[in-house]
Amino acid sequence: MTAPTQSAPDTITVARQMAVAMARLLRNGETVFFGVASPLPMVAALLAKRLHAPELVVLTIPGGVDPAPDVLPLSTADPRLQVGAASVVTLADVFDLSARGRLDTAFLSGVQIDQQGRINMSVIGDPRHPKVRLPGGAGSAALMPTARRTILWRTRHDRRTLVSELAFVTATGYVESVVTPLCVFRRRDGVLDVESIHPFSSPDEVRASTGFAVRVGPDTPVTPPPTDAENDMLALIDPVGIVAAEFLAR
Repeated sequence: MTAPTQSAPDTITVARQMAVAMARLLRNGETVFFGVASPLPMVAALLAKRLHAPELVVLTIPGGVDPAPDVLPLSTADPRLQVGAASVVTLADVFDLSARGRLDTAFLSGVQIDQQGRINMSVIGDPRHPKVRLPGGAGSAALMPTARRTILWRTRHDRRTLVSELAFVTATGYVESVVTPLCVFRRRDGVLDVESIHPFSSPDEVRASTGFAVRVGPDTPVTPPPTDAENDMLALIDPVGIVAAEFLAR
């Protein structure tokens, strides 16, 4: 008898699993920052604050501190992220906070991420004669070495995205975790190690989709799916599915 194949999850299921996994990494009392093009961290931070981390301080690109918008904007640079804010700060204030060691967590991403948790947002190919020029790292090179920890995320998990070694390093620093559509990595002894595999993935898929060797098998933990409370709060925070916007824009 042939074993039944597991159907591919829909985009909203993957996005919610990633947002929940990211939210669970946030701790009560921390200060967290997310930047531009960051719908997943935005939803994750608001979810954490509503559920298990009420004292979480959320900083945004528009400057809103602990915003409470009536409707989540599609862009995380939208001034609606100042609505209901406890105060407003400048981006320079955020960088200064991080430089003084007072930014607990920064959410960042990269076009490529290597097995050491370094990111490339600059060029693909030989840096002297690149195949593709990327948008650049913005503030990542300043935040990754100064924030107490960095959580990376990426909505692609394939061998071109998760690579053994980068040809160009845009930024490196205190990366703790990486959340992808297939799994959660934890950085241990300087390299990324699979901490859990999402319920709709498998060790074989993670192994085949990663550009460096990973230790995965039947005993690798499964990322807990969203609880009823998490799903209910996601529906309240994000009724139109902004959480999946990054997948639609790929």
